[in-house]
Amino acid sequence: MRKRHLYGGLGLGVVTAVTSVLLAAPASATPNTAPDPTTGESAAAAAARAQPLVPGTPCSVTAKACVDLDSQRAWLIQDGKVTRGPVNIASGGKTEPTPVGHDLHVYLKDIDHVSGESFTNGVPDPMPYSVFFEDGGIAFHEGDPENASGGCIHLAADDAKAWYAYLQVGDEVQVVKASDEMKARGLTYDGPMYGAGGVRAWEAAQGDDSGNDGGDDS
Repeated sequence: MRKRHLYGGLGLGVVTAVTSVLLAAPASATPNTAPDPTTGESAAAAAARAQPLVPGTPCSVTAKACVDLDSQRAWLIQDGKVTRGPVNIASGGKTEPTPVGHDLHVYLKDIDHVSGESFTNGVPDPMPYSVFFEDGGIAFHEGDPENASGGCIHLAADDAKAWYAYLQVGDEVQVVKASDEMKARGLTYDGPMYGAGGVRAWEAAQGDDSGNDGGDDS
């Protein structure tokens, strides 16, 4: 969901409970710089594309979390290697799409977050295991990965817990469209499988589409 976080009259610099991880973080995510007037490419995109891709993903080795809006998949990454994924996700729909970004950063974690804009029978909708990384309240959080969000990234319960446990304030997040990334790098794009194996190879090796790497889901 694309939700702005509400904490009553308290500022973001105040820790209100042990389940709310605010830490010493910037007030908002780091925005992308303006596009190059000649190429139309942002400095952030150019910097990301100057780095190697993480094998099997459309994101560069500097990312800690990667989202591909084309295939609706996501990964966790450490030192340029996938540690979890690909997992199924649901991003924003046509009216509230999830924004693309090459230098987004985690700026807030809230394990018990609730929406300030979406309600059911007058009760704010829950957004468990929220990890915010973009202005406007864009976050990874537990939600139905089969239903489009209002801009956030929906993750299945176990994946949301893994994203929350792994990602820390300041970690880089990349949200991209694989088709655009491959084209910009002069690589062939054959659909959501990325070529050279990618998701297809990973699923064949795992024997399913669970998105779990068999590691600790805590």
